[in-house]
Amino acid sequence: MNVGRALAAPLGLIVAAGLAACLSTPRQATPIYTVPPESVTAPPLPDSVPDAMPRIEPRARSGNPPFYDVFGKRYYVLSSSVGYWERGVASWYGPGFHKVRTSTGEPYDMYAMTAAHKTLPLPAYVRVTNLLNGRSVVVRVNDRGPFVGNRIIDLSYSAAAKLDMLRNGTAMVDVRSIDPSAPPPVSTASAVPPAAVAPAGTSAAAMSAAAAQPASAPGAAAPGGSGAAAASPALFVQAGAFSDPANAERLAEKLRGGSFGKIFVRDDRIAGRRMYRVRIGPVPNVAQFDRVVAALERAGVNDAHLALD
Repeated sequence: MNVGRALAAPLGLIVAAGLAACLSTPRQATPIYTVPPESVTAPPLPDSVPDAMPRIEPRARSGNPPFYDVFGKRYYVLSSSVGYWERGVASWYGPGFHKVRTSTGEPYDMYAMTAAHKTLPLPAYVRVTNLLNGRSVVVRVNDRGPFVGNRIIDLSYSAAAKLDMLRNGTAMVDVRSIDPSAPPPVSTASAVPPAAVAPAGTSAAAMSAAAAQPASAPGAAAPGGSGAAAASPALFVQAGAFSDPANAERLAEKLRGGSFGKIFVRDDRIAGRRMYRVRIGPVPNVAQFDRVVAALERAGVNDAHLALD
């Protein structure tokens, strides 16, 4: 099922007044397609579409206010994409938005390697890896969204096809920014990005997610292609990370009274510090991840995120 950007709206509709920013009524739900309708040009074969080529670009004139509001929630646009790293659920958007103006003012091309993101500066480049099959793509972020559930990025049709997520509509992914001014990395594996250097405006949840992740690469994705990993990693919902083990055990005990599934505290040493992370799972798919996150929110835990073992 194509989740798409069901309630997203282009940031070009934002009107700023003083220190406030508001968003006009978002677009209605996108028609659900698993393949483009006949009225849309037949898509190219996924492997024939090259990844986006990162290059230094000026910040777009539109789509980059200091902050904006959607459905009562405020989003702060990051001053830089450098160091951004998050794991969560990706969705994709296609025919319903094809050729519609994006937040940067460019027409959306469902066959280009692009994406929508809520807080990255526009444009930006990120590598997106499907954590269940190891497929990896590089996309150019030029739009805002998705504003549905806990989705962290909305991919174009071609990007979703290359990640093999069209049929399900969503996928659990790793999203890492690419700095076009930096030399290409020798390896796809990278160390845990310290929260202290997170870009200004990064949410507390995103900073916590970055600081709390293990220093392991997501699968064995090939650096510029869509190769599959040998085996799927174990994925979990992380409910919290603490330096005090008593606080971690307290949260774990509270959650064990519910129907969350297996709950445990993982003891790790990160950059010389002991961290105690409360985790639930493993979670085999997006549906289970969504169920656990929704249950945690009802229990008062609002910053749960996807974690890779």
